[in-house]
Amino acid sequence: MRSSDELRESVEEHLGALSLSSDLGGLEPVVRYALDGGGKRLRPVLCLATAEAAGGDPDLALDAAAALELVHSFSLVHDDLPALDDDDQRRGRPSVHVRFGEAQAILGGDALLNEAFALALRYPTPVVGRELAVATSGMIGGQYLDVNGGPRDRLELNRLKTGRLFEASVGCGLWVAGVEAGDQPPWRAFGADFGFLFQLVDDLLDDDGIARERGREEALLLAHETEERARSGLGAIDADTTVLGELLDQLVARRP
Repeated sequence: MRSSDELRESVEEHLGALSLSSDLGGLEPVVRYALDGGGKRLRPVLCLATAEAAGGDPDLALDAAAALELVHSFSLVHDDLPALDDDDQRRGRPSVHVRFGEAQAILGGDALLNEAFALALRYPTPVVGRELAVATSGMIGGQYLDVNGGPRDRLELNRLKTGRLFEASVGCGLWVAGVEAGDQPPWRAFGADFGFLFQLVDDLLDDDGIARERGREEALLLAHETEERARSGLGAIDADTTVLGELLDQLVARRP
């Protein structure tokens, strides 16, 4: 089994070597800037780790992993726009709309999303693309809840906006590994718990979201319960889930 660091290195190499559509022309630097902004590449690494744990070749999952990272990058570019979160910085650099202008940021985000589906469609089966499409719709729906105002179910918002792409990271890895739909629920439950815990940790670090709405004590309790459920779920899967457990450990280590 490859370690999470080895899988992350594979993701970086694959992303760096991606050939984008020549039709993008002068927009390609915008796309590259958004994609090269750093980050832990957690979603693609989760995809590769799942594929290998499920008995597949993680190298065969690299296009799916890259597609997940492109969708994630698309969401960040659009989230930072003045019409949404209006953030001037992302990971210590000027956000895309500040660096290139608002129109270029919108088009760059569109290009990232389209290139993601071009990667997903390289597989001989449509299930990877379908997994990605469902997750992207959920993520967009969650963003709508976030900006629309009025009463919101924070748990549902987080499940959609953050959780869906983590679930898809596990799902794409399973499809590439050839795991039948009927055998996927335990894996998917872990993906859902992982995504929920990720957002809880972020909320606790930022004193935002659930931590602000329900208080830190309740948010910490939810995080502990979710971690325990995720660990129990991994233990029930008949496979070597060591690296998935390692990713969970890394996530828990960030919790304040």
